[in-house]
Amino acid sequence: MPTTVAAPAYDIAAWRRTIPLLESLIPMNNCSQAPQTDRTRAAAERYLESWNGAGMDWDSWMDEVAHAKAEFARIINASPSDIAVFGSVSEATSAVASAIDFSGKRRTVVVTEAEFPTVGHVWLAQQPRGAALRWVPTCEGMIDLAEYDRAIDDDTAIVSACHGYYLNGFAQDVAAIAQRAHARGALAYIDAYQSLGTVPVDVRAADVDFLAAGNLKFLMGVPGIAFLYVNPAIVERLKPAVTGWFGRENPFAFDIKRLDWAPTAARFDAGTPPVVNAYIARAGMEIINEIGVDAIREWLVVLGRHLIEGGRARGLTLHGTDDIARKTATTAFVVHDSHHVEVAMRKRGVLPSARGPVIRLAPHFYNTLNDVDTALDTLAAVANV
Repeated sequence: MPTTVAAPAYDIAAWRRTIPLLESLIPMNNCSQAPQTDRTRAAAERYLESWNGAGMDWDSWMDEVAHAKAEFARIINASPSDIAVFGSVSEATSAVASAIDFSGKRRTVVVTEAEFPTVGHVWLAQQPRGAALRWVPTCEGMIDLAEYDRAIDDDTAIVSACHGYYLNGFAQDVAAIAQRAHARGALAYIDAYQSLGTVPVDVRAADVDFLAAGNLKFLMGVPGIAFLYVNPAIVERLKPAVTGWFGRENPFAFDIKRLDWAPTAARFDAGTPPVVNAYIARAGMEIINEIGVDAIREWLVVLGRHLIEGGRARGLTLHGTDDIARKTATTAFVVHDSHHVEVAMRKRGVLPSARGPVIRLAPHFYNTLNDVDTALDTLAAVANV
């Protein structure tokens, strides 16, 4: 089908030259794993050279972790001191959960059916500590904000909501969710793994209490590292039971018998941070900050509309909303056997992401309209084979 003539505000051709995978495949699976770039590879090699040449350089390595925190903070309009580092969002969520007291009147965790399973599992695991879960339902792949009004009450301790629904890219209004939580005296925890780097996020404007995201998806990094924002207005009253020596006011005091707390979000840090992952994460997030999330979002709106309209023209069944303003970078289509379809598409040079009943196509800043058309043609060709 003919394509609309459009181009992003940045030099997409130059950025594409930094991604070697594009020479052989079309990655449309950023909701699962970002491709390697020249910068992220160089960052990994820089760590390996440091390790090999110096043997041990913890001052430089800790500086790299601090720089990674700063890049994450820049993406969400926070301060580096508001950021803690983890190995995964599962760990970050567990640390937040461990800091909530479920022994009093406020025992309820309001959590949505759109959460990635790990988040629901963490909250379910708090039940022996007194937590009671109340689920916000999805309907046709979306969530009505009115459902939060019905779910949140004066017994609610925390509201846990994803910014983007992993299954189909439906995007929630996190500021509106936080406002509803705070109106009833509850905290607001946001999982932004499926949106950060493609949709502008301002934690101060949204007034969220916690926001977590990992780096292997739209932040152009690798597995094994994630970051947590903690609102500085509440940090001093939180004492996470999931902790470690880097959560102390001075980790290098090596005082085994004293459980003091760092005065910032660093109190949520646990053990030795994932150093090599931090090198790569920093490089990936520098790319996002250099291009600018606003510019990325503008281009992804063009690609998203092309996906929705092109899928419809090819007879594909969209999962979730077709309102691009309420979507992340991910668009999902219903298929009979998503694993089979993913394997078949990979063999034809397109990398999609299978999830349950759908195939997800998730472009990023480097993808083109032709990439989208090729992906849709390939999906339509194999979906019913």
